[in-house]
Amino acid sequence: MSFVGKIWKVLVGIKDGLVLAFMLLFFVALFAALSASPNPGQVREGALYVDLAGFVVEERSPVDPITAIISGQAPVKEFQARDLVRALDAAAGDERVKAVVFDLTMFAGGGQVHLQEIGEAIERVKQADKPVFTYALAYADDHLQLASHASEVWVDPMGGALVSGPGGSNLYYADLLERLSINARIYRVGEFKSAVEPFERNSMSEQARENLAALYGALWEEWKATVKTARPAAEIERVTSDPVAWIEGSAGDLADAALDAKLVDRLGTKAEFGARVAEVAGTDRWNKRPGAFAKSDYSAYLADTAPGRTGKAIGVVTVAGNIVDGDAGPGTAGGERIADLLDDALDDDLAGLVVRVNSPGGSALASDRIRTAVQRYRDKGMPVAVSFGNVAASGGYWVATAGDRIFAQPETITGSIGVFAVLPTFEDAAARIGVNADGFRTTPLSGQPDVIAGLTPEVDSILQASIGDSYRDFITLVSKSRGLSVERVDQIAQGRVWDGGTARQIGLVDQFGGLEDALAWVAAKAEIEEGDWHPRYLGETAPRYDSLIRRLVTQTAAPAPVAAEGDLFAQAARQREGLVARLAADAERLSGTRGVQAHCLACPDEAPPVSSRGAKGWGEVIARIVGK
Repeated sequence: MSFVGKIWKVLVGIKDGLVLAFMLLFFVALFAALSASPNPGQVREGALYVDLAGFVVEERSPVDPITAIISGQAPVKEFQARDLVRALDAAAGDERVKAVVFDLTMFAGGGQVHLQEIGEAIERVKQADKPVFTYALAYADDHLQLASHASEVWVDPMGGALVSGPGGSNLYYADLLERLSINARIYRVGEFKSAVEPFERNSMSEQARENLAALYGALWEEWKATVKTARPAAEIERVTSDPVAWIEGSAGDLADAALDAKLVDRLGTKAEFGARVAEVAGTDRWNKRPGAFAKSDYSAYLADTAPGRTGKAIGVVTVAGNIVDGDAGPGTAGGERIADLLDDALDDDLAGLVVRVNSPGGSALASDRIRTAVQRYRDKGMPVAVSFGNVAASGGYWVATAGDRIFAQPETITGSIGVFAVLPTFEDAAARIGVNADGFRTTPLSGQPDVIAGLTPEVDSILQASIGDSYRDFITLVSKSRGLSVERVDQIAQGRVWDGGTARQIGLVDQFGGLEDALAWVAAKAEIEEGDWHPRYLGETAPRYDSLIRRLVTQTAAPAPVAAEGDLFAQAARQREGLVARLAADAERLSGTRGVQAHCLACPDEAPPVSSRGAKGWGEVIARIVGK
C-alpha cells in the first residue's frame, strides 16, 4: 500500500503540475491577445479612405469593456483631430496616395476649431495636386465645414443639405423643482454665470442672452467666412436667409436644392461615387462590387505613417472634457490623473511643456491641482505654452493661468471666469409627505449641511462666502497671469464667455495659433532648431484591452444611434439623443455636484451623448436625486 500511495502522489503531482502549466499558458495567451493591437491592414496604392463614422475629438476615450459587452451596442467611434491632420499631411507627400476620400455618411460632428484644422490639412493635400472627395447622405453644418474644402462634394439623391447655424434652447427647471418642493440652493459669483440659471429660472436671463448673442454671432460669422473662403460659389446667404423659399424652389427635393445652391457638386449613389473615385485612384483588383476602388483604410495608413522621434522632447499634456476630481479619463480630465502625469514627467529630460486645453471646466479643486502641477514646470525654468482647442473656459481657463503664453483660434470659446455651487435640500418635500426633522445643536453648524432639515442661515452665509473667496482666487490668478489689474479682470470676468477673437483683444489670449504653433514657440524659447525636437504626449497609452474590445464590439454589436446612417429626417430624430444627454447632465449637475464648480454652460460638449456611451441609466439618475 505504501508503494501504491507513493505512485498515486506522483500522479497527482504530475496532474497538478500540468494543470498549473496549462493555466499559465492560458493566461499568457490571454494577456498577449489583450495587449496586441489589431492588424490595421495593408497600405497600398490608391486612395486614402477615411470613413469618419463618429465624432472628431481632442482625446479619444478608452472603451469600457463591461459596459460595451453588456449593452450589446458598439461605442461611438472617436477620431483624434491631430491624428486626422497627421494622416492628411502624410498623404500630401506620399506617392502611394492618389486621392483622399471622406465618407461622411455617419459623421457625428466635431468642434469648429478641430474642423478648421482638418480643413487646412485638406487644403494642403489639394496643393499637392491630389483631389479630395467627400460623400454623404445628409450634410449638416459640421459636414459642410469639412466638405467645403474638398475638390468634389457628392450627396446621395435621397439626401440633401441644411445649414442651421449655432444656437438652440436650454432647459429650465424652476417650476418643476417648485412642484417637487426641492430647494435648489445656488451659490455663485458672476453676473453672467449662467450655469445655474436652469435651476433658478424658467427662461434665459437678459445677461445670458446678451452674452450668447455676441458669442454665437461671432462663431457664426467665422463659420460662414471659412466655408465661403473654401467654397466661394456656395450661396450661404440664400440658404440661411430664407430656407423655405430655397427648398420650395426645388419642389422640396433637398438634394436638388443643395446642388442648386452649390453646396454640393454632384448627385449620385455610393456606387456612382466610387466609380468616379476609381477614375483617379484606380480599380480594386480584389473587390469587384459596384463602387469599389483601390484604397487604404485610415487606420492602416495612420499606423503605417507613425512619426519618428528625433531630437529633444517637448511634453504635451491634454486636458480634455469635463474637469473632475479623481483619476477619470482619458476623454475626461481627471485632476488627479493629469497632475500625476505631469509630476511623473517632471524629472524627465523635457525641453518644455505645452498644455492642450479643450474643456468647458468643472471642479475648481481639480482645475487648481492641474494648474499647480503645470506651475512646477515653470518653477524649474521650462517654457510653458497653453494651446486652446474648441473650448477652454472656466476651469479650463483656470488651468491656463500657469502658462507663459496662450494660443487660441478665433473660433475658440473661452473666458467664463466665475464659480458656482448647487446644493439641493428637501425640507419642503419631506414636510409634504409627513417627514419632519428636529434635534439639538450645540452650535449653528451642528449636523450641517442637512439636506432634509434644511440649512441654517449661518451655513448658508458661510457657503456663499466660500464661493466669493474662490472667485477672488480665480481673478487673482488671471490678474497675475495676464498682467492685468484685479479690477480689470473682474470687469471681463463675471462668468462671461468670449470668442477667441474678442478674448485676444481684451488680453485673455496672447496670439492666434494651434498646437503646432505652441510647440514651435516652446522650441524657440528652449533654443532648439527646427527639426531637432518632437512632441511627447504624456500618458498617451490606451489600456491594453482597448484595441481588442473596440474591434470585437464594433464588429459584432449594433452601431450606436448617434452614428447610424440616415437622411435629414433621421438626423433630426437623433437629436433626442442630445436631449437625453442634456437631461442627464442637468440632473447630475443638480444631484451630483461635488464642491465649487468652474464650469461653462454655454460651451458645447464634443463628447457623444450619454446614452451612446453606456453612462448612467435614468433609474440611477433618479435614484441619486431621490436618495439625497
